[in-house]
Amino acid sequence: MNLEKNIKDVIAQQLEKGIVENLIAEQLKQGVSKALEDLFSSYGGEARKVIENKLKSVIVPYLETYDYSEYITKLDHVLVETIKEASFDNRTLLENFKNLMIEEKEKTIKLSDLYENWKEYVAKKVETDGLEVEFDDGPEYEAVEVRVEVERNEGRSWSIFEHAIILFECEHDKEMNFEIPISLYRRDKEWAINYRTSHELKSLRHINDFEILLMRLSQNGVKLDLDIEWENDQVTPDEEPEATFG
Repeated sequence: MNLEKNIKDVIAQQLEKGIVENLIAEQLKQGVSKALEDLFSSYGGEARKVIENKLKSVIVPYLETYDYSEYITKLDHVLVETIKEASFDNRTLLENFKNLMIEEKEKTIKLSDLYENWKEYVAKKVETDGLEVEFDDGPEYEAVEVRVEVERNEGRSWSIFEHAIILFECEHDKEMNFEIPISLYRRDKEWAINYRTSHELKSLRHINDFEILLMRLSQNGVKLDLDIEWENDQVTPDEEPEATFG
């Protein structure tokens, strides 16, 4: 069974009523534009520009102020119901898709907060093979060394952009490491997160929680405040050692 196709079909069916007005509006816009083009083509480009400007003055502000949250809510409901009926193997894909659709309310995130999110991910997912077991406060795995560092790229002095890379690194488990490109328009105070990965639906089955967060921040245009540039810490794994009996 083609799971990806089925998911797309279900979502399309469930949202059809909710987006039909948008589809009609789009077709109407195209129809008006074509009719005006045909009507004024014999009068040269100036008449067309006047009409286009008038249309833009009405259509663009409407699209910018339109509240699309209604459709996000409908999509969330569809996914919740689908996840309930999904097999265990497909649940990760659906959960990731649902989490990716969450709209970020905050316009800016501090690097220190993003670093805390990553450390929580490390604590939950870090490989515990090779770690010592400590018994000071009950049996637990020893902490792993982690750090965050911002590496700034030396660009041209005349460029209006600055570029840098954020490095999240865990010495014990390289699978926890992340490299995140960021950029800054020199007139701005906050950095843009330029995290990119595959947008194919099937790839969501293999994407972790922190990567979903980065994708969501990037696609929602959330800016980054570099309140820190370098820090190191120790993270204790959430996983508990198995009990042993001597």
